[in-house]
Amino acid sequence: MVSMKQSLQLRMGQQLTMTPQLQQAIRLLQLSTLDLQAEIQQALDSNLMLEAVDDADDTPAEDDLDGFEEPPAVEQAEAEPEAPLPEPAAAATDVIPDELPLDTDWDDIYDGATSYSARDPDDDYDPLEHQSEAGGSLREHLLWQATLSTFTDRDRLIAEAIIDAVRDDGYLGCELADIRAALPADWQVETDEIEAVLRRVQHFDPIGVAARDPREALLIQLRQLPPETPWLAQATELVERHLDLLASRQYAQLRRRMKLDDDAMQAVMALIHTLNPRPGASISAQRTEYVIPDVFVRRHNGEWLVELNREATPRIRINRYYASLIRRADNSSDNLTLRSHLQEARWLIKSLQSRNETLLKVARCIVERQQAFFEHGEEHMKPLVLREVAEAVNMHESTISRVTTQKYMHTPRGTLEFKYFFSSHVMTSDGDEASATAIRARIRRLIAAEDPASPLSDSRLTELLREEGIEVARRTVAKYREAMGIASSTERRRLR
Repeated sequence: MVSMKQSLQLRMGQQLTMTPQLQQAIRLLQLSTLDLQAEIQQALDSNLMLEAVDDADDTPAEDDLDGFEEPPAVEQAEAEPEAPLPEPAAAATDVIPDELPLDTDWDDIYDGATSYSARDPDDDYDPLEHQSEAGGSLREHLLWQATLSTFTDRDRLIAEAIIDAVRDDGYLGCELADIRAALPADWQVETDEIEAVLRRVQHFDPIGVAARDPREALLIQLRQLPPETPWLAQATELVERHLDLLASRQYAQLRRRMKLDDDAMQAVMALIHTLNPRPGASISAQRTEYVIPDVFVRRHNGEWLVELNREATPRIRINRYYASLIRRADNSSDNLTLRSHLQEARWLIKSLQSRNETLLKVARCIVERQQAFFEHGEEHMKPLVLREVAEAVNMHESTISRVTTQKYMHTPRGTLEFKYFFSSHVMTSDGDEASATAIRARIRRLIAAEDPASPLSDSRLTELLREEGIEVARRTVAKYREAMGIASSTERRRLR
């Protein structure tokens, strides 16, 4: 029989842990400016120790708060804040510690209201309720017009069935037989009756909606033009009989079949280009996304300066009146709540200050390494990866990734996301490196200068780039071209 006995062993090891304040700092760092504004406003609403700093009243509190030193308002800073040392947690009835244990949450220590606990959990809260409304959908726009039209009750229901079948691009998404099958069988609706209602719907705004194909959509729009419109008859003939040749850019054959010279053909094409082949695209229910720059980049006395956008986020500070109500030796529930609010407010301000400092460090490093871009444009963008910036500012790559996501820089060349300045590299013939952004800019330049009647193919673009010292494969050029939304050479062909 083998005997078993218990024993104690000591082992040393390392484990990555984070304090709650570090967790908060990381979370705030990855928020966009709009999300950060909402977060700060939520903290102001739920934490009585926080108050916004007005432009006219910019004086921080100076009272001695029983050992709780008030931090200054969130401003630009040059130095990286030191990481706080963890201390043991206190019980709920003890004095609130300055720091919390590692890998703990706010609710483990504090019982006061926080930015997340202030809301009653029993409330039916809808996070989307107070968001701004997006534009109306195409379906709503068409139904509104159907309501205002002089339809009979029967025709209005048929029109609603047709509108329900309209896709987002404005085209009818099913056959008339399917719409007929969706209507009540006892109505005995004929296809001709649905066709008549469809023609009325097709003249709703936008003109050509509910068309069954591009030819029908374009013809509806052409027939709405005044009869005296120049080249209207020729444009109608082209769309009715030769739209396939137009789609394939076979302009020579188009001229022969329509018996038009170059000038006349260009006039007809100009008229057709005023039409909308996707009628539904003019009405979208997508929410508009606004970009607020986090930093400003400007040139001053021959140097590029980086400054925080102070108007992007509200400045906050400790409320001196409520902080003065805290008593040192009082362990009552009200006093502990005040102290917990004060500690949370201090950590929030420190986290915001740390966020601003990190943004400045990364932005200044990017501007320093991409000065050629700011001086001369996209074609002079240098290759840059997260690791290079992380080493330069002495931070981890994950931190750089967070600070460059949804953060924007207002520059003389436009408002650009931090990640825009990072790209892979391609070796040049002289042993140097060219960034993918610079290569894409050169491709755009070459295409912009091409002959519309004989556009550059991907193979020809590859040869021209090779002449400039950039060795890239044809498939790489095609990938960059497609990523920029540029059509192929066949689709770019135009009349002279």
